[in-house]
Amino acid sequence: MTVTKEESQEEPEEEPGEPGEPGEPGEPGADSGEGDMPEAYVPSQRRIERERHKRARARRATAVAALSTLVTGVVLYLVVVNAPGWSRTKETFFNGQYAREAFPKVLEGLWLNVRLLLICGVAVLVLGMLIAIARTLRGPVFFPVRALAAAYTDFFRGLPLIINLMIVVLGVPALRLQGVTVDPVLLGGTALTLTYSAYVAEVFRAGIESVHPSQRAAARSLGLTNRQALRYVVLPQAVRRQVPPLLNDLVSLQKDTGLVSIGGAVDAVRAADIIVGRSLNYTPYIVAGLVFVALTIPMTRFTDWITARMDRQRAQGGTI
Repeated sequence: MTVTKEESQEEPEEEPGEPGEPGEPGEPGADSGEGDMPEAYVPSQRRIERERHKRARARRATAVAALSTLVTGVVLYLVVVNAPGWSRTKETFFNGQYAREAFPKVLEGLWLNVRLLLICGVAVLVLGMLIAIARTLRGPVFFPVRALAAAYTDFFRGLPLIINLMIVVLGVPALRLQGVTVDPVLLGGTALTLTYSAYVAEVFRAGIESVHPSQRAAARSLGLTNRQALRYVVLPQAVRRQVPPLLNDLVSLQKDTGLVSIGGAVDAVRAADIIVGRSLNYTPYIVAGLVFVALTIPMTRFTDWITARMDRQRAQGGTI
């Protein structure tokens, strides 16, 4: 094979993969920057100024709130202590001697209120759930059950609690039924359970009806029975959604346990009433009220925390 002169004078081509001169980008020997540590984030001056402004505004708002609270407290104090009847009111409602006498007895009676809250709270939740389920049963065969459940909730939600307590605590012993207790604590707890279960039943029913029907349909399509769909799909969602109103009802129940004293049960209110009847000084009532407030505030703040937490989860698209 003959080679022409032009072909013999051509420059030889580089073989593929042959390294070129060092320093060329994309080839071995070039400084590609791999392995270097990433640069640390440095906020801009504008962002720093914005954050400084936010902190200054928060401090200013806190100072204004504290100052306005202090001024309001001072004004109320001056209005009260300068009232014409303040000296008599102070002696009648804020007497330190009777407060020290009433405090241990009120605390002893408060233990009864706490026990009533725990026992009646569980009974209210169980009975309320059963009534709510009865009201949401489907089919014409369950119409009598739905009607009775609706009549129960309508009656006890409309009946004042104090009248319900009087009827149960004072009326049941008058019947002289064989084997029926006449203990005012048990009867008072029964009256509280009857009234509050009607309110809680409506809370549960609202939660059950708030679950979209597609949830139940999806459960049925997976082979679950109506009972299983209600138990494993509908009720868990309904209860989670109704936790804040349920806790509010329990807070109200805690306060209303003091009404069992109308039957003679010695709770915190009755213990204060005994001292008031002997001394004609109303300071024990103030002590009992402050004790109930001290017991209620933690439950209220816990309810607010649960509500805020669920609101944040809802806003972020989380499970509630």
